[in-house]
Amino acid sequence: MPWPPEAREQLITLLGAGESTVGVWEALEAEGLITRLLPDWERVRCRPQRNPVHRWTVDRHLVETAVRASALSRRVGRPDLLLVAALLHDIGKGWPGDHSVAGETIARDVAARIGFDRADVAVLATLVRHHLLLVETATRRDLDDPATVRSVAEAVGSASTLELLHALTEADALATGPAAWSAWRGSLVADLVKRVSAVLAGEPADDWSTPQQTTAEQERLAVEAWRTGGPVLALHARSESLPPGETGLLTDATEAPPEEGATGPEPIGVELLIAVPDQPGVLATAAGVLALHRLTVRAADLRAVALPSELDAAGAVGGVLLLSWRVAAEYGSLPQAARLRNDLLRALDGSLDIVARLAEREAAYRKYPRRRGVHAPPPRVTVAPGSSQLATVLEVRAQDAPGLLHRIGRALEHAGVAVRSAHVSTLGANAVDAFYVTDDSGAPLKPMHAAEVAQNVERALTSPPPPSPSGV
Repeated sequence: MPWPPEAREQLITLLGAGESTVGVWEALEAEGLITRLLPDWERVRCRPQRNPVHRWTVDRHLVETAVRASALSRRVGRPDLLLVAALLHDIGKGWPGDHSVAGETIARDVAARIGFDRADVAVLATLVRHHLLLVETATRRDLDDPATVRSVAEAVGSASTLELLHALTEADALATGPAAWSAWRGSLVADLVKRVSAVLAGEPADDWSTPQQTTAEQERLAVEAWRTGGPVLALHARSESLPPGETGLLTDATEAPPEEGATGPEPIGVELLIAVPDQPGVLATAAGVLALHRLTVRAADLRAVALPSELDAAGAVGGVLLLSWRVAAEYGSLPQAARLRNDLLRALDGSLDIVARLAEREAAYRKYPRRRGVHAPPPRVTVAPGSSQLATVLEVRAQDAPGLLHRIGRALEHAGVAVRSAHVSTLGANAVDAFYVTDDSGAPLKPMHAAEVAQNVERALTSPPPPSPSGV
C-alpha cells in the first residue's frame, strides 16, 4: 500500500529542512522509525565507506547529501525528486555488485511505496542509476568527442532529468568531502551539462574534426612556441577565496610565484599551460618534469592547437600541442616557472635524463617501505568500447604515485600509438586516467591491437621501475 500524500510531503519537508534535518533524522533512527518506514535503510546504517575520500558513513552521507541538495532546490523544477534522489542515491551500497545498479532497483521500489507515480518513479530510478555519470564523464572523457555527449544524452533522456542530475551530482560531491568537489570539477560538469542540454534540444553534437575554439592566451602561447621552437609556459595560481573564474596569473616564464607567507589568498593549486612544438613523447616528458618538481598531477588535458590563419597562409609547418595541467605542490610551494621551462627544454633535447632522475627518487623512497599489511591493489588498464568513434579510449586505474603519468606516457610511446587527448583525474589515493589514442594513420586501434596496447601499459605499471644509475 503506497504512503498517503501527506506522509510523502512530510518526508520531503524533513529532507528539505537543511542542517536541521540531521538531528531530526538521528532522533528518528534512535527510535527505530527510519528502518520501519524504509526497510532498505538497515543495510546502509552505520556502514563504512570503501573510499577514504568519504567523510561520513554511508547512511550519514545520504542524509548530508539531502542537506546539500536542499540548498540547490531553487535550481530545479522538481525539488521533491531531487531530495528523494539525494537520500537514495547510494542505497545500493548495502548490496553486492555495482551499487548504482542495485540502487536503481531499490529506488524504484521505495519511490512506488512512498506514493510517486510511474513517471516520477522512472526519473528517480534514472537519477540513482546515473548519479556518477556527469562527474565521471566530465573528468575522464573528451567532451569534444560527439560520442561522449551523445552517450550522456541517451542515458539521461530529458532536459528536466539532466537538470536534476546536475544538482544531485554537486550535492553528492559536496557531501563526500573536500577532495571530491572543486571549482575546476564544477566547471567541467557545467560544460558537459551545457553540451548535453544542446543535444537534448535537438542541436547536433560538436564535430571533433572541427578545431576547438582557441583562447587568446592559448593562441599567444602556440605562436610563441612555434616561433621559438621550444616550450612556452603560463601558470595560474588558484585559490578557493578567489571568485569563480578568477586566477592569480603568472604568465612570464621568468617570473617567480609569491613567496610562502605572503599576504593574499592561499593558493590551493596551479593551472599550468604548456605549448610545445608537436613531437613524440611530449606527454611523458612533461609529466616527468612535473614529477621531478614534486608536483602532483590532479588533471591533465592534451590537444593540438591550430595556428592563426595568417601563419598558415605564410606557410607555417609543424603543429603545436597544448597541455593543460591542474597540479598541486607536494610541500605547498608553487613552482618556479623559469626552472620548469629550463628542465622541460633539457628533457626534450635529451640532456636531462628524466627516467634516471625518477629512478633515483624511487630508490630513495624504497628505503622507507610502506607499513606492513598495507598493499594497494594492482593497476588495471582496460579498453572502453563505444566511448569514441574517432579514437580508442584506454582507461588506467592505479594507485596515485609520483611519476605515474610519466610511466603511462612512456608505455604508450613505446607501443607506437599517438595520444590524441589525455584526461587525468585523481581522487584521494586513486588515479583514473583516460587516454584517447590512434594508430599512425590517425584511426582508432583495431580491437586486437587495442587489447595488446592495454596489456603492455598494464605490464609497464606492474613491473618495478628501472634501477637507479647510482645504485642507490
